[in-house]
Amino acid sequence: MPEHPTLHTPRLTLRRFAPADRDALFAIFSDPRTNTFLPWFPLQSREQALEFYASRHAGPAAAWEYHYAVCRREDDLPIGYLDLGGDCHDLGYGLRSDCWGRGYAAEAAAALVAQARRDGLPWLTATHDVNNPRSGRVMQKLGMRYCYTYREQWQPKNIPVSFRLYQLNLDGDLRRVCRRYWDASAEHWVESGL
Repeated sequence: MPEHPTLHTPRLTLRRFAPADRDALFAIFSDPRTNTFLPWFPLQSREQALEFYASRHAGPAAAWEYHYAVCRREDDLPIGYLDLGGDCHDLGYGLRSDCWGRGYAAEAAAALVAQARRDGLPWLTATHDVNNPRSGRVMQKLGMRYCYTYREQWQPKNIPVSFRLYQLNLDGDLRRVCRRYWDASAEHWVESGL
């Protein structure tokens, strides 16, 4: 599978992380506020940030796997990341907390969704902690629809977390719902009014 192209939006560039991004990676993955709703603990060193990212993205990307640094166009420095992959085609994102509230996550994710659609990806999912409704609003802006809520013991933090799963069927098949998390969780339900 060839590498996915660099993507541009009015304010952002989505590109691969490079070794020169070590300081930016550390700023993202060491930010305690950014990592509040991510499964891992804030990282303690630049070397740890590079090792962490490399371990999560080792080897060639699968056909439906995308990994992007989210950079502001004016300086091309990463302010966050955007990933899409796994058997549920999970969309994940994180931004430095000083970049929250500016629409960057939705703008970047919309560009990735458009690329995935061009590449023929039939559907994708995203989840958010019920205590992080801002992330859910990003999913709604992308046109994703709420499917269900489930609870899991989140690792490595080892805490119980309730997640809402959203899905977007890019091929128009509105009947499809990824049931992986529903089936894997002993506690799952559908919330009314979402």
